[in-house]
This record gives sequence, structure tokens and C-alpha cells, in this order.
Amino acid sequence: MTDDDPRGEASVTVVRHRPFALDLIRPLGTARGEIRRREGFVITARRGGDESGAVGLGEATPLPGWTESRDACAAALGDLEAGNMSEPVPGVPDAESTPAARHGVSLALADAAARDAGRPLAEQLAVEAGVTATPADAVPVNATVGDGGPAETAAEATRAVEEGFDCLKLKVGARDVDADVERLRAVRDAVGDGVALRADANGAWDRETARHALGALAAFDLAYVEQPLPADDLGGLAELRRDGGGERVPIAADESVAVHGVDAVLEADAADAVVLKPMALGGPDRALAAALRARSAGVDPVVTTTIDAVVARTAAVHVAAAVPEVSPCGLATGTLLDEDLAPDPSPVAEGAVAVPLGPGLAGAAFDDLRRS
Repeated sequence: MTDDDPRGEASVTVVRHRPFALDLIRPLGTARGEIRRREGFVITARRGGDESGAVGLGEATPLPGWTESRDACAAALGDLEAGNMSEPVPGVPDAESTPAARHGVSLALADAAARDAGRPLAEQLAVEAGVTATPADAVPVNATVGDGGPAETAAEATRAVEEGFDCLKLKVGARDVDADVERLRAVRDAVGDGVALRADANGAWDRETARHALGALAAFDLAYVEQPLPADDLGGLAELRRDGGGERVPIAADESVAVHGVDAVLEADAADAVVLKPMALGGPDRALAAALRARSAGVDPVVTTTIDAVVARTAAVHVAAAVPEVSPCGLATGTLLDEDLAPDPSPVAEGAVAVPLGPGLAGAAFDDLRRS
């Protein structure tokens, strides 16, 4: 990616980065392979080496295909701790080559700044980005529905609605288009017209199949179809969006953002929405900046995670809260983990997550992690 870095920290002292590993409750299949475990680093940092300042907390949980490898992330953090980092931003890992490492360090710096200022991280991010709107106190989230048959999918969707979700994301693309059409039909019949439906193809279709699929799915009034084409086919994505006609289904770009960058997707006019993962973009500051650029271009930003531990997930909640009038986001992922680093200060309730109060990430909720 070539998006510009909106921050310029002069220096940082990394107090510690320690590894962790968390198993998922069950393997999660994605377009880039199966995820069984998430391995990363908890980071503590002070701004500018000021020993009197607050200690900030960050998380770097790399996901190859989206970010650098674990080894590359560890090397970047090790270099930083040893004081060996060089340009372009002294003291902060490079967002292009090591976005996960930069995410962890920039998050720790932002948390420290917010704690020093006595305000929540969402407010700190908004101030730094020049956002004048007051951050939201809760963020709507979508529920992800599995890839079962029509009856199973409809039953799972119904349970999610009963739990308070009014936006559902369904996986498509693993079956033929006609089978997915029947699954979406069953869900729409089960939940009614008042629930927003998103379909995520994870780049599974070629251009011809995608065109057929979007035409068939238009009957179900979808909020959007996410990544209908492979990530590298940005031209095809733009063409699909442009030639969809009056009944076209809106298109969201996810994997294409990782491959091409947010700015390239916007310049190509290839999406109605962009899915933004702070961990893959290189930090909460870069994610918020990308969201604001998208909004200015008339494209809807949706903030999601890469199946992270509680520190990074909480930061993503703050990013989403700082986006004015944010749409439902993909932040309800904590339940995918068999265990976590700490209790979640932003559990999902009635289809939304509350933004933690108190300075920084979550007030005193993560103090044990800062001390460990």
C-alpha cells in the first residue's frame, strides 16, 4: 500500500513487548486459509521517553496475507526496543512493511497520549484527526452468520436477530450461486425486511460469476456484497460497480484494500463501502484517517478486526466511535477466541458495543496488562 502516514512521532521508548498465543474456539475458514490460533505481542510504551508520562498499551497480532509475518513483526519490535529504527518515521515501525508492528506501537502511543490528557482513546483520535463531531458512546455491529444450508442459515440468522442484531453478514461463494441465492432467500424470509443483510464472497467469484450473482441477489435488498472478485482485480471491481445498472447491489472492498490501499480503491471508484482493519492499515490513526477520506469520497467506511485479542479489538471500537455516523462494524469477534488477554470492556449487547469510559483504551481495565 502507498497511503500516506498521517502521523509523525519523533521518538518512543518501548518498555516491553511480550508474546502471547490464543486458540480459537474452532477453526475459522477464510479466503486466505484456515485460522486456528492468533499469535502476537502485547506492547507497552511511553511517548518520547518521558518517564513521568503514562504507560500506553498496544497489541500487534500479525496475520500473514494481511500483514507481515510474526517473525517480521517480532524483528521490527526488537529493532525498535534496541533503538535501531530509521526513517521514514523515527521510533515507529514502517506501515508498509510491518503494519502489525506499527499498529501495536502507534496504539500504545495513542493510549499513552489519551491517558495523559485524561480522555478516552476515541476522543484523542478524533482530536488528532481534526474530527469535530463528538465520538459515539456505542458502535453498532453486525453478526456473522455461518455457511450452512438454507434452513440452518435462516435459524442462525433468526437467533442473531433475537439477540438484538439488526445487521447480518452471511458468507457466500463456497457454494454455487444458486445455492447461495436460496440461502439468502431463506434468511430474508425469516428475518423480514427490517434487518440489513450483507454477503461476503471473500473474492471467490470470477467476473462472469460475480455479475450473475449480483443480478440474482438484487432481489434481497442487500446492503452490499463484500469482495465479489479476487483482491487483485481492482479494475474488475470498478467495472462491476459501474455496469451494475439501476438494480445493482452495492459493493464493498475488503481484501482489495489490503492489496491496493484505500486511496487506490477510492480513485478507481471501485466500491460503495470499504472495510478497514486498523491492524492491517498500520494503526488506529491510519484507520481513522482512511475512514475520513472514504467518507469524503462518498464511500461508507466499515471498521473490522483481524480476529485479535482484546486490546486491539477495544482500539478498533474507539476508531469506529470516532467515525461520524458509522455504519455497523465487524467488531463482534471476541467470542471466536477460546481465551483472551483480559476481560472484554466492550462486550456485545443488543447488536452494539459500548465505547469504554475512562482515559485511554478502557480506563483501569487493562492495568494488569500494563504491569505484567
